[in-house]
Amino acid sequence: YRSLNVRHDEWFTVIESFKGSYPVTTLCSAFSIHRSSYKYGIKRLREIKPERLKEYALVKSIFRESNGSAGARTIAQISTHRQHPLSRYRAGRLMKACGLHSCQQPKHAYKRAAQEHVAIPNHLKRQFNVTQPNQVWCGDVTYIWTGKRWSYLAIVMDLFSRKPIGWALSFSPNSQLTGDALKMAFESRGKPKGVMFHSDQGCHYTSQQFRQYLWRFQIKQSMSRRGNCWDTEYMIMKTGNYKLTRAGIDYVSLY
Repeated sequence: YRSLNVRHDEWFTVIESFKGSYPVTTLCSAFSIHRSSYKYGIKRLREIKPERLKEYALVKSIFRESNGSAGARTIAQISTHRQHPLSRYRAGRLMKACGLHSCQQPKHAYKRAAQEHVAIPNHLKRQFNVTQPNQVWCGDVTYIWTGKRWSYLAIVMDLFSRKPIGWALSFSPNSQLTGDALKMAFESRGKPKGVMFHSDQGCHYTSQQFRQYLWRFQIKQSMSRRGNCWDTEYMIMKTGNYKLTRAGIDYVSLY
């Protein structure tokens, strides 16, 4: 442990935890620190300054207002805007001390590719400005933190009105989820004919079960190129905005 590049505070914590089994002098020698430095460091760690308590309270307050979605950068920005300057590194240390972890998922780097699906081409080709309803529907699946576990929301949007017309919620992002959302959209719109359904190349859209739904409803399927978010731009924006609203992130009220 001595060879690791860690802070002295962690050395003091280790010595404090082992002093019941080994002499303090021996432990200090193992870490190559003076006994007086250890005593001063432990005393400093045990003292909680009022300024530190205020920072803890501020970080916890901002974290609660964001429903657990704010990270160190967001907390630092909001705190600084509230006349309490805070760097993102300082905010990260305060979050760690309070045991706070953002529920936001890290970014995923998708492989960029230009080829279309081998069986389902891109019929839409970014022609998002449709002229009538029930001409093009778009679908997407997103995840939402529901308190104890992640849930998956499938949405079907009419590209003409840019409003959801079908949705379904489940604990598994499977073909049954996307099929239920499509069925709701199909029935709520009066079982229209000549509809094109556009989505990404997720397995819940390429599966045989979902394609049987499309065949039954006589809906033409279109798919974007893999890793090309611009082919499903409007659907990604819609699900992203819904997640922000669902999480309760109102930056105007936070600031």
